[in-house]
Amino acid sequence: MTAPVNERALIGQEVAGYYVEDVIGKGGMAVVYLAVDSRLNRRVALKVLNPLLGEDDRFRQRFILESRTVASIDHPNIIPIYEADAAADGTLYIAMRYVDGPDLRRLFYDRGPLPVSQVSRIFTQVAAALDTSHAHDLIHRDVKPANILIAGHTEGEHVYLTDFGITKHRTSISGLTQTDQFIGTPRYMSPEQINKETIDGRCDQYGLACVVYEALAGRLPFQRDNEIALLWAHLAEPPTPLSTLRPELPPEVDGVMARALAKAPEQRYDSCAEFVTALRDAISGQSYQLQQTRPAAERPARPRARAGGRRILLGAGAAIAAVIALVAVLAVILRGEDAWAAYRGSAAVPVAFEHPAGWTTIQHADVFTVSAPRAEEFRTLFSTPVTADWAAVNEIIKTDPEEATGVYAQTLDTLDPRGGAQQLQETLQSSLPGTVSVFSEVVQVRVGGRPAVRLEGSIADPQQGGRLDFVGYAVERPDEPALMIYFCASGRCDDTLAGRLVRSVTFPES
Repeated sequence: MTAPVNERALIGQEVAGYYVEDVIGKGGMAVVYLAVDSRLNRRVALKVLNPLLGEDDRFRQRFILESRTVASIDHPNIIPIYEADAAADGTLYIAMRYVDGPDLRRLFYDRGPLPVSQVSRIFTQVAAALDTSHAHDLIHRDVKPANILIAGHTEGEHVYLTDFGITKHRTSISGLTQTDQFIGTPRYMSPEQINKETIDGRCDQYGLACVVYEALAGRLPFQRDNEIALLWAHLAEPPTPLSTLRPELPPEVDGVMARALAKAPEQRYDSCAEFVTALRDAISGQSYQLQQTRPAAERPARPRARAGGRRILLGAGAAIAAVIALVAVLAVILRGEDAWAAYRGSAAVPVAFEHPAGWTTIQHADVFTVSAPRAEEFRTLFSTPVTADWAAVNEIIKTDPEEATGVYAQTLDTLDPRGGAQQLQETLQSSLPGTVSVFSEVVQVRVGGRPAVRLEGSIADPQQGGRLDFVGYAVERPDEPALMIYFCASGRCDDTLAGRLVRSVTFPES
């Protein structure tokens, strides 16, 4: 197996005895495929890591060893792993149970805050999975909604915690792998991971608490305009009390969350199950007592001892030094823009949204608006859908794929948000350049407070094969429906950026 030009190049091929059918997930380090085990005739989720990771011998050995350790754990809420190995060319892969259902990220995205009963049902299972992995000396390190799968279509029926393939033994030091790749997601990353300190299972408890907070509040405990500020908030700032965002929750919940989100791991609960039980008791009104060690968020801001005698000092000199160190860390682990700007819409294209400040926004006549790092090239592409010249965009895709991204917005009287995937594809085919393909069924959502549908697909150059993936939204409006598309080079889509873009959309009066 050789590294594919794009993640869809493996579809229809056999990889290590698995016949690849489709892409079901992707991230910076791996692509997950729906595949069939030709030996046992069963469907599996096949995770194929970036081939560059397999070039590091120590990483490869640790990956295979720890994946097989996870496979040996028999727990109903840990995703069963069937096989973990390296292909003939060194590319790493894991075959695991295929779960036909949404992940928690999709549930948040489609429905916002979850019912309290559902939160308790889901996270009791996640906590049990994490505590079991910790008992086997494995730390997940990347607890986030996308790694929590809901089996079947009945929400909360059965939960699986997945993506154990790049775990870390508790005796290791958090931080960079041998390939200089940080493990973790900044929105859910514990202070000790950010500081590259020794970690244990309590870093997973912190990540779990961030996800629980998001499930109850519909937003993260720390939301900042850029990721430097975000990681600084994890290190030094208290979260907004949940009871101020969801008033029906009793104030006791704030104490539970503050303890699970404590900056110092020794101030958190002893286990994830203890945290979730305390949260359930607080929500139900049952009496419980906090430990004598109170969480940092309930104390006045002052120097405090940390593990190993270290202290977080909030004095001016220490703060400057900490920011400098933090910037150095971020230079390795972060991509994307530091600031965002607003596009206010126009009478012709009454769709307002925020976008990375480094992007340029151009309105083409009275037809559409495009915002992108290379806006002029994409304006030219979208302005002539029938006879589109892909040459400039193909060059960007080839030489600088991170720049082949942006937003396209317009109003379109032929667009029917209530139509099915096939009808929407036909409408998009007449409005967008190249060959339009839709990969997903439509999903009912809301955008800018209005009913909408979401679908995923691609537009491709039929001559030279250049391709852009997209996530599109057809939004109901009193006058004309609105179309908004986030596009990117194939395999380069940024879910975080896409989510922020669509959450920022509003529809000013024309």
